[in-house]
Amino acid sequence: MEQLEELSERLQKLPPVKQYRIGEVANYSGISRQTLHNYTVMGLIRESNWTEGGHRLYGEDVFNRLSKIEMLKSTKTLREIRLMFDRHENDQDLEDNLVSMS
Repeated sequence: MEQLEELSERLQKLPPVKQYRIGEVANYSGISRQTLHNYTVMGLIRESNWTEGGHRLYGEDVFNRLSKIEMLKSTKTLREIRLMFDRHENDQDLEDNLVSMS
């Protein structure tokens, strides 16, 4: 029971997960805001939250997803990529599939 309380205290001290506005994602990834918007509309990436002002916020995992999209674009259409993402429950499943394809 004591260990559970210690773990609970440590988890409460963790900093919140960083969320990025679309402009920050564009700056860090080198992908235009319009392309990021298109990827969101197409379901290739997902916002993790919204600000009170209605701006999209993306989690840290968006950068890994964008890397995969950029890699796959050389051999697949965006529709095919979205279907691949839809078939895999999480990015690790997709990662395993990509490794087996190469």
